[in-house]
Amino acid sequence: MNKKQWTLLKILLALFALNSISLYFYFASSHRHLDDHRRHTLPGITQHRRPHLSKPWPIIPSYLPWSLTSNVAPKSCEAYFGNGFTKVADVLSPKAAVRSGSSWFRCHYSDTLRSSVCEGGKIRMDPERIKMSRGGEKLEDVIGRTEEEELPEFEDGAFQVEAGGKGSRLKRKNFVGDEFLDQFLPDGNVLKHTMRELVRSIVAVGETDFTCQEWIDEPTLLITRFEYANLFHTVTDWYSAYVSSRVTGLPNRPHLVFVDGHCETQLEETWRALFSSLRYAKNFSGPVCFRHAILSPLGYETALFKGLSEHIDCQGASAHELWQSPDDKKTARLSEFGEMIRDAFGFPVNRHHTDKAVSGDYNVLFVRREDYLAHPRHKGKVESRLSNEQEVFDALQRWASNRQECKVNLINGLFAHMSMKEQVRAIQDASVIIGAHGAGLTHIVSATPNTVILEIISSFYRRPHFQLIAQWKGLEYEAINLDGSYANPGVVIDRLNKIMRNLGC
Repeated sequence: MNKKQWTLLKILLALFALNSISLYFYFASSHRHLDDHRRHTLPGITQHRRPHLSKPWPIIPSYLPWSLTSNVAPKSCEAYFGNGFTKVADVLSPKAAVRSGSSWFRCHYSDTLRSSVCEGGKIRMDPERIKMSRGGEKLEDVIGRTEEEELPEFEDGAFQVEAGGKGSRLKRKNFVGDEFLDQFLPDGNVLKHTMRELVRSIVAVGETDFTCQEWIDEPTLLITRFEYANLFHTVTDWYSAYVSSRVTGLPNRPHLVFVDGHCETQLEETWRALFSSLRYAKNFSGPVCFRHAILSPLGYETALFKGLSEHIDCQGASAHELWQSPDDKKTARLSEFGEMIRDAFGFPVNRHHTDKAVSGDYNVLFVRREDYLAHPRHKGKVESRLSNEQEVFDALQRWASNRQECKVNLINGLFAHMSMKEQVRAIQDASVIIGAHGAGLTHIVSATPNTVILEIISSFYRRPHFQLIAQWKGLEYEAINLDGSYANPGVVIDRLNKIMRNLGC
């Protein structure tokens, strides 16, 4: 055998050895996967794995990377609206869980918002230990039901983690104490802090006692809603869920479980559009285990709500501007979130005001307040913030039909009788959004750049909700402050004429 043949033989032997090693690791890995499967399939337990497809994250113009470092400045715009959750507390180490196959749990705390996003692996929920109504019913079937019946009360062991290792019978013990809760899940001004009470209910058990009727493999957000039929408060919940998903670095949009007993509302249409799926905790027939569960902070703990009582010095800017010149006093996060909502309903996310008016038409959306039945305790009557709303609308109809400079379409925003998709479509197509102070104006989070907001504010209800949202999105905002609740239609038209001229109409 000559030297060249000997060299070729050595190369072939080396390739054979490398292939053998690869096959070994492949089958060893598969074997470990089967062991892991068996470890969770305990004797006497029916194992169910429901295939849930997870929706991918969309590509949106205002997206900026969510920092996973501790370099976010406290009280900066990113700390308020992005990932200020930089203090991480591992209660059960993920690294140790990889070795032992037991549970892991950690909280990401924000000094700025004074709240945490918590997450864990191998988390068990027992619906029988959560006292609340079933949830998800038709509104007409639960008229008169109290809020106390709908909000959860957690018994010890409502949630469990496995902390004893393989084959162990660890004595049940409290998972965390008051010191941890006070540090990472403070009550703040929330009278009933359900996320804090959920974590307090967690009990650590051994593997033998960690039994599950169903496993959910995909990342799942556990959410408790309070003012669930109010659009403003629901938007704070949507935003908290979105932020929690990004802070925990989820590769796809998570699934949702409502840990509350509220009935169905029109707003669930957007919950389902934004996220991968939705179930109610009480709809599970028995104990369910999550491979990855995320606890989303209450909507009251978001910057959207906290900005009503504390000064948040932030101005909306484009993601392109911030990518080139980062600024702690500017944010594109609300624009990113608004694009998420529009994309969730299949609408384009790269539209600007110039695109809307390219045909010479301008939509002026009048967001109306109308009577409707919102929840089981509601009487069906909505408090009037503009006593002559119909008179103003009729005057605007005449103004729009007689305007010569350009074509103006006045859109009658009867949101209570429109689907959520129709509402978002009306918002994105509007050049001007006008309305009396009311939750419906919260939809401006989905408005496109250069949309103008004109709010008519009664002297009986002056709150900064929509001025702040417009500021944080970088939208032009104007207000007509009334003496009482009556608006002079001529004053409204004069202000609209000025706005339309500035838009080139």
